[in-house]
Formats: sequence, structure tokens, C-alpha cells
Amino acid sequence: MTLRVVEWSTGTVGKHAIAGILAHPDLELVGVWVSSEEKHGKDVGELCGGEPIGLTATMHKDELVALRPDVVVHTAMTDADPFAALTLFEELLAAGIDVVSSGPVFLQWPHGVIPDEMVQGLQDAGERGGASLHVNGIDPGFANDVLPLVMTSLSQRIDQVRCYEIADYSTYYQPFVNQTLYGFGKPMDEVPPLFSGGILTMAWGSVVRIIAAGLDLTLDEPLEEQVEFAEAERDYSTVSGEVPAGTRCAVRFQVVGKVDGVPRVALEHVTRTHPEQRPDWPQPATGDGCYRVEITGEPMMTLDFSHHGEDGDHNVSGMIVTAMRLVNAVGAVVDAPPGLVTALDLPLVTGRGLVSR
Repeated sequence: MTLRVVEWSTGTVGKHAIAGILAHPDLELVGVWVSSEEKHGKDVGELCGGEPIGLTATMHKDELVALRPDVVVHTAMTDADPFAALTLFEELLAAGIDVVSSGPVFLQWPHGVIPDEMVQGLQDAGERGGASLHVNGIDPGFANDVLPLVMTSLSQRIDQVRCYEIADYSTYYQPFVNQTLYGFGKPMDEVPPLFSGGILTMAWGSVVRIIAAGLDLTLDEPLEEQVEFAEAERDYSTVSGEVPAGTRCAVRFQVVGKVDGVPRVALEHVTRTHPEQRPDWPQPATGDGCYRVEITGEPMMTLDFSHHGEDGDHNVSGMIVTAMRLVNAVGAVVDAPPGLVTALDLPLVTGRGLVSR
């Protein structure tokens, strides 16, 4: 059965989701939402930098709901106002439309991260409409839920599970993320929003908590946050803006879950705006970035997962893998019980139908 899909955005992740939907034999793209008058009424193919496909985008939500799609693939930016996304999801779910989304990232595993009443609101809306919601991607997402949990199936004893993103963000075009959230290019004494008390736990606590849930651990509360910044020794240029000497150029942070005071699950990010910065911090196995899973215990296991686009850039491929984790999960999410669905609830998701012909 072909599933009718609406894509929610044509941005850095959305355009790759659209390409993935169009290429998928089980999916039909029937509508696309855009955020501005400038894009409204334009051909979707042209908005994504390609040839016209005969489908025009709209910024009118009601038009897309009226199409009665099976599912919305939502890739719009939610970092600036994550709770507005919850309101939209409740409306779509209540209308009987399944949703797969790249954010807000705390919905990867919201239990213990956001108030219970917010989680229940999504659950109730899904049950009213008979629809499911799944939020995932690559990080938070596959690189730190499915991947590490599958690896633990090889363990005889587990002492700690640690998931890393080690990346150079110089070619990652997200000015809001780089400049505002991370504070790259900003004064060292200016605290970016992401590193205000408790925000890291909201953003990446879901990673620690879903791994803990998969391992049947009860974590100490609250989770522990650790942050270290690096100062630029020279001027740098990135696609998201300038990073002058003397400003913040890199960050290393951790969100740690302990059991009886002992670290058992950790999420660690090492984010640079040039590969030369802080050579003493963890380095990618190859190229400019990787995801790493370290499991200490018996046996000791380390897996480095790297990716890059056909042009060699890892930030472009980061957008592709985020989009395709969602697109390829559509069928499983549509088949799932109503309400919030996490990676622990889904069957094996594969790239079925995507082998080149």
C-alpha cells in the first residue's frame, strides 16, 4: 500500500526528506509546508534546487490537513520554540495523521525530561485520532539509541555506555544553532542558551534516559552536566558566520546518568569550528566527524560510525541520514499503536526498496 505523505519544510533537512520520499516506492508526496510567503506557491522541486515536479508548496496548514495524508514528515526547525511543535503535533495526531519528526529532540524519550502532562497530551491526541508520533534522527536518534542498544546485545557485563558526536561544524549551515545556541563567535564570558542550567539535560537527556530504559536502569536524579569551552587563537570563517580570535570556537559537553553515584550512561559532544582546535579532546576516527559508541565491561567495545556525502562533506550527509531515518521509519510508525512511539517500540527499520536499479 502506498502511503500519502506531507513534508513539513524545505530547509536543510527537509529538501533531503523530499528527495527520499520521492525515491521511496511505498510513499507518495502529496503536499509540502513552507514557513514564508516567499516560498508559498512555488514549485517544490525548484525550492529544493532542482527541476519542477508539478507540486506547489503552501504555508497554510489547513490545506495540508484537508489532504488527509497518512503521515507528516516534519523536519522544520523546532529549537527556537519547541513547545509550539507540541501543539502542532497534537492537532495533527487528533486529525488522524501520523507524524515522524526530527524534533523537538527531547521527544526521542520525553519521560523524565518534560512534564508528564505534556507527554500525556500527545498520547491522548494520538489515541483520539488513532495516530502515532515518532521523533528521531541521527543525534539524538539512531547513533545514540538503536546503535548502542543493539551493541549491548553482545555484552556479558556492562559497566558504562558512552555515546559521542565528534564533529567539525565549519560547513554546517545553521546560523541559529551555531551562533545563538552554541555561541560560536561570541565572547567567552557570554553564556549561550544551550549551556544555561538544565537545557543540556532537556536537549540530550533523552539519549541517556532511553539507553537507561533499554538496560532497565533507574538513574540518580538529576542527570549531571559537564561543559568546557575553547577560545579561538586566530580568526576562522564558517558557513554559519565568522569566529574571530578570542571568541568561543569549540565546546565539549557531557550529560551523564549515574546509578548509586557511579556513571553508567553518558552522552558526550565534541564540537569544533575547525579540526585544528583542541587536539587534546577526542578526535574522529576518520575525516572531520564521527559518532562513537564505547561500551566498557566484558567485552570492551568501541564502534566509530562515520559518514560523508558523495561530495565528501560530512555535514551534508548528516542532514541526509537525519532525513532518511525518518522517511524509512514511516511505514513502521504508521503500523504502530496510537500515541508516542520511541525507538524501543519500533521493529527493525531498513532501507527496503532503495537499492539502486
